[in-house]
Amino acid sequence: MQQKTRVLIFPGEAENAFELYHALRFSTRFEIWGASSSPGYGNLLFENYCDSIPKIREAGFLAAFKQFIQANGIQFIIPTHDDVALYLAEHQQDIAATLIGSSAECARLCREKNRLYAALADHDFCPTTYLRPEDVQHWPVFIKPNQGQGGVGGARADDLAALQRLWHNTTDPVICEYLPGEELTIDCFTDRHGTLLFIGPRTRDIVKMGIAFVSRTVAVDTDMQRIAAALNATIRPRGLWFFQVKRSQEGHLKLLEASCRAASGMSVYRQLGVNLPLLAAYDAIGMDVSILKNDLPLTMRRRLHSSYTIPHTFDAVYVDYDDTLIVDGKVNAQLMQFLYTCKNQGKHLFLLTRHPGDLLLDMQKFCIPEQIFTEIHHLRTAEKKSEFIQKKSAIFIDNLFTERADVLNTAGIPVFDVDAVEGLL
Repeated sequence: MQQKTRVLIFPGEAENAFELYHALRFSTRFEIWGASSSPGYGNLLFENYCDSIPKIREAGFLAAFKQFIQANGIQFIIPTHDDVALYLAEHQQDIAATLIGSSAECARLCREKNRLYAALADHDFCPTTYLRPEDVQHWPVFIKPNQGQGGVGGARADDLAALQRLWHNTTDPVICEYLPGEELTIDCFTDRHGTLLFIGPRTRDIVKMGIAFVSRTVAVDTDMQRIAAALNATIRPRGLWFFQVKRSQEGHLKLLEASCRAASGMSVYRQLGVNLPLLAAYDAIGMDVSILKNDLPLTMRRRLHSSYTIPHTFDAVYVDYDDTLIVDGKVNAQLMQFLYTCKNQGKHLFLLTRHPGDLLLDMQKFCIPEQIFTEIHHLRTAEKKSEFIQKKSAIFIDNLFTERADVLNTAGIPVFDVDAVEGLL
């Protein structure tokens, strides 16, 4: 079996880092690693993770990062933040692993809006900008940080007094014409030959914390193609990248920003067959890639999702059948996922049930293999499930409170209702 190429996602504690993990985790070619400067959700997601790398602004970062790369045989790095993409590109010669991404000059253009707008000043999609508040002739305007992203830190100003207040409270401010229309993110892919292979626009219907919580695919029009081609020729990106546009009062698309890192919303086109992170990884190892996309409409809706850590180890799971593994005449898919996760970890599974009728025939009907269980105990009515629990390093899952109470009091192991399984995952 061919040894997998190790790819580091850094920093690993961000929404786009989690998307990169999901995009690459089933690859037969790449082994995914993650690293960050503090513990977080990445610790739960990545099988290989380090949460003690210094931040890039800290004096010891480069030495610690290089040591981590060398000690763990990391061959490629995918940056998840604009500052990190620029820093790693500038220090590529000092790092043994190869950056999956664009050049330092491309990262520099993407990081500073003033620099990007200046490079594209001759194009009609470049927004009107003003050097000082006193230069503004048409109101309202929009002020934002030169090195911000996703609209974070930006605000509308309707008059000179409001703009001057914002000007003094914004770090390295950029003043642009106000764009009241639809906002779009356009995902792109450029191969190592400089060929723009993919343009994928998606809406930003509901935006919170700079992240699109509702996003729809839309058709590529000639203006989008023209802007993408101009950006591709000017900033010369490699691999995955994206840019954001907004419509003016007259309905024309105007550039907001561009970035040569992954966006978490790239999952939209991944669901349609265009896995941009995987394409970028293959491009980085010198493979020619092509685009295969399903021509289907798609809407993404996000929500806050909770994950849980229970500091308890166990070697066995005892689980009920009716109304636990089978609920309302259907297989409890979440519980089955948990059981298979435990099976993959080498844990023993025990089925305890008073199911009326032929249990094995019922399991066969629901396509639940009896082989997944170490033992199956089909109890008589008077028998207690606690009598069959022999392992002490175990947990018990059952929908009935009385069963859980008996097991907790008699066997002394943790007990969980069906709704608590997501906390075990």
